[in-house]
Amino acid sequence: MKKAFITLAAAAVALPLANNLQAQEKAEYKFTTVKENPITPVKNQNRSGTCWCFAGISFLESEAIRIGGIKNEADYPDFSEMFVVSHSYQDRADKYIRLDGNLTFGPGSESEDVLHIMNDYGLVPQAVMPGTNYGTELPVHGELDATLSAYVKAINTNPNRTLSTAWKRGFKGICDAYLGETPEEFEYNGKTYTPASYRDSYKLNADDYVSLTSFTHHPYYTKFAVEVCDNWRGDQAYNVPLDEFMEAIYYAIEHGYTTTWGGDVSEAGFTRNGLGVMIENKKPSTAGSDQERWVGKAGEKAEEAPAELPKEITVTQELRQEYFDNKSTTDDHGMHAFGIAVDQNGNKYLMIKNSWGLTGAYEGIWYLSDSFTRAKCIDFIVHKDGLPKELKKKLGIK
Repeated sequence: MKKAFITLAAAAVALPLANNLQAQEKAEYKFTTVKENPITPVKNQNRSGTCWCFAGISFLESEAIRIGGIKNEADYPDFSEMFVVSHSYQDRADKYIRLDGNLTFGPGSESEDVLHIMNDYGLVPQAVMPGTNYGTELPVHGELDATLSAYVKAINTNPNRTLSTAWKRGFKGICDAYLGETPEEFEYNGKTYTPASYRDSYKLNADDYVSLTSFTHHPYYTKFAVEVCDNWRGDQAYNVPLDEFMEAIYYAIEHGYTTTWGGDVSEAGFTRNGLGVMIENKKPSTAGSDQERWVGKAGEKAEEAPAELPKEITVTQELRQEYFDNKSTTDDHGMHAFGIAVDQNGNKYLMIKNSWGLTGAYEGIWYLSDSFTRAKCIDFIVHKDGLPKELKKKLGIK
């Protein structure tokens, strides 16, 4: 999953229009929080395709808070995303070469990948590995991504007819130059840790987490690897009917758990201003045209926000499947679901922590309607104890 940010220049040009829209949208949508679980501060993936990691790390930070019963926000963990990204890139390069290049290679991945890295390598604090050795405060990965992609493509041609072991050291060297070296041991808050012991200090165990999805092209109550390019590890998700899929998300949040949210945000109803709804008779759009529609091109007036709350599409299992089959639903973006809210008409929404900085009407928080998640959330991760007991029984999860 990967999602591009608008440039700062474009944002600056559109700022007055964006502010007007924010005021309109706030006036139209009046959200009341029903349940809200603890989250760490909103971060900014900036110009990087690493939403999957920001979502997964945010999810693990909330898990650490929940498991440890941490009450003081000053004690909330801040895990390094780029420690995970570096290891993920190296693992992916190894698999790309083993498969003779028959694997997508790029910055996008799935949030399940965060669990793999946590399990295999551990975690480190953000302060120990900020991941911006190239001189910017926020991630800017265009050069890194292009360099790593060109490198593995060159190695895959096997120019010496026999691969040396040096190529892996060379690849790691590029990652280290841009993201920093992944530490084997470090000092933090007066204690010495390894990445594994730091992970274990928060009692995080990758085996405690499961992924759920909902499609009809595989049997229900079985597992399958969701067919999206960024699922390069072939991670499997439990397939359940749509009503149970939604029930599981709400049940988890109502009982103090959070979930990831992975899916499509290229719909007309997903705005840059903190809202996601399935608008009737609206065609899907790209992120670029979505930005232009709601904020406006330079010198042009942005589209007027609707005077009333829009009528939404009723999303059935069949319609959800149709969207996935005809590529109207694509694997765009990963985020973190942590709360439930209702609007002034009593309609239910998920409260979502995004990774685009303190943007939009709600400073980095998005409100996704029930219909939007039914249609566009491809899958989510949750702690197995956060599932309804009857569903756990059906899936054979202990």
